[in-house]
Amino acid sequence: MDAEHFSGPPPLLVGVVPGQHPEVLKTAVGLAQKLSAPLLCAYVDEASYLVEWDPARSAHRLSLHPDRDDDDIRSVTTELKSVIASAIQDGGPAWTLRTLAGDPARALGRLASEVNAPMIIVGTPERGFGHRVTELLNGSVAAWLTHHQSRPVLVVPFRMAAHQDRAE
Repeated sequence: MDAEHFSGPPPLLVGVVPGQHPEVLKTAVGLAQKLSAPLLCAYVDEASYLVEWDPARSAHRLSLHPDRDDDDIRSVTTELKSVIASAIQDGGPAWTLRTLAGDPARALGRLASEVNAPMIIVGTPERGFGHRVTELLNGSVAAWLTHHQSRPVLVVPFRMAAHQDRAE
């Protein structure tokens, strides 16, 4: 389902990114079903920045890479919609996908406030040296949200077999 406004209880907000481990959506879908709540999936385009924020209208954004096409964002959102639709089988919760701009943690926080989401669901970063360096430089979305939100934040860990976990 791709509706901008939900009837009934406010939606659970889940942060999604391409290539994200599937446990994040699986956990969000299961929780939404148990709570009879819709899902608001949000992808934050870090290559854009917020120019104007008006909750009543769509946000205006400018790209940090003007040569980048809107087709790039469209292809990412098309891929994410496909992944979300696969994770939410028939009879699953109502859902929609919103694309935001700027810093992921702050953008998710603003959206949660705008829709009065009872909870924000995010995943842990992928393991590995490259992801650790990125987290060190950019900060952790989950950590920022848990320290700056008045609403609960569910951080879904990346599950890996025990024998694989010891390799790092």
